[in-house]
Amino acid sequence: MASAEAKPVVDVEDPLKEQWYLATAQDMFLLTHRGHADVAATQARILATATERHAAPLYRALCNATEAMPDASVAQAMEDATAAELKKLDEQLATAIENEGESEIRAVLYRRARVHMNSFDKAKALAAFDETYAKTVPIGQKLDVVFCKLRMGLYDLDHAILKDNFAKAKELLDAGGDWERRNRLKVYEALSLMSIREFKQAATLLLDSVATFTATEICSYEQFIAYAVLAAQLALDRPTMKAKVVDAPEILAVIGKMPHIESFLNSLYNCQYHEFMKALVRVIDDVSADRYLARHARHYYFECRLVAYKQFLESYSSVRLESMARTFGLSVDFLDRELSMYIASGRLRCKIDQVAGVIVTKRLNVKNTKYQATIKEGDLLLNRIQKLSRVINV
Repeated sequence: MASAEAKPVVDVEDPLKEQWYLATAQDMFLLTHRGHADVAATQARILATATERHAAPLYRALCNATEAMPDASVAQAMEDATAAELKKLDEQLATAIENEGESEIRAVLYRRARVHMNSFDKAKALAAFDETYAKTVPIGQKLDVVFCKLRMGLYDLDHAILKDNFAKAKELLDAGGDWERRNRLKVYEALSLMSIREFKQAATLLLDSVATFTATEICSYEQFIAYAVLAAQLALDRPTMKAKVVDAPEILAVIGKMPHIESFLNSLYNCQYHEFMKALVRVIDDVSADRYLARHARHYYFECRLVAYKQFLESYSSVRLESMARTFGLSVDFLDRELSMYIASGRLRCKIDQVAGVIVTKRLNVKNTKYQATIKEGDLLLNRIQKLSRVINV
């Protein structure tokens, strides 16, 4: 696989302008995603990034993903360019150690670590960031190092790196970190949580950040809003959804640029169930093509349908199966199988009268539930008292 002429090594000092780094991770994911239509353009973007950043490891990963034979001269040219940049930084480091102070030494170490990161040499980058962190005193600069390591963890969803550095970041923030970095951390953590199917916690963090979003190194604001809506749809009850998402001015200002997300959100809230089911299909296409969410696409589809069915059935004590199927734009047989699956797993409180073709909902009696729980706890307490009395009598 040939490459365009290499460009000079780009600046490595502005992490807030580095959306390209995780965008490359998404592109690498798309290369292996079945049904991705624009493979050639995706390959071209990755190759351009590898060329611009002199990233031989990325170039080799691209060749491996596309089953192309890597051009040894191209890879060597990338490695030589990175080595030349690192040699300059080593000379600057020697000068800083001899003639300058700790802050100058730290600045060169940080730049060196960023060169390793930008060239996608994970092991060397992590070691270089650890060295930089050890030489760093200000909390803000320490957090910048931790954020770089978190982005590396998000790149390949390395949850060991993410866990360690989330803990370190929170410790630093508690010791005196600023609000801007605190808000950025919420976005980092939310995406990590979504990747492990923790949508409720992710929704809380994302919605807390809607008005203060600055984590442009992670994703665009539009993509961030899409993530917030996707997580909230499973996590929030209807009144909270109305207040925090449907009527939120920050979300309203952006969601019109994403018609299928807008339809997905509003059709469910407005009880337009047929429209919701159609929007859900389009949303699942997006979810399946997103590297954070793809492995949870079936689960997300399952849970979204359940949310819609529950919302519909809450309005009825009984409803004809045919009527509900028509409302959702589904066949009666399909809906029958769907509801039976949810009922059997204990996720829907209703039963289907096959003879009459009617769905009968079971209302949750809160008083009776509390009464039964109290009796059960009382029985457990009596059993423990009896056991204790036998021990005392002995």
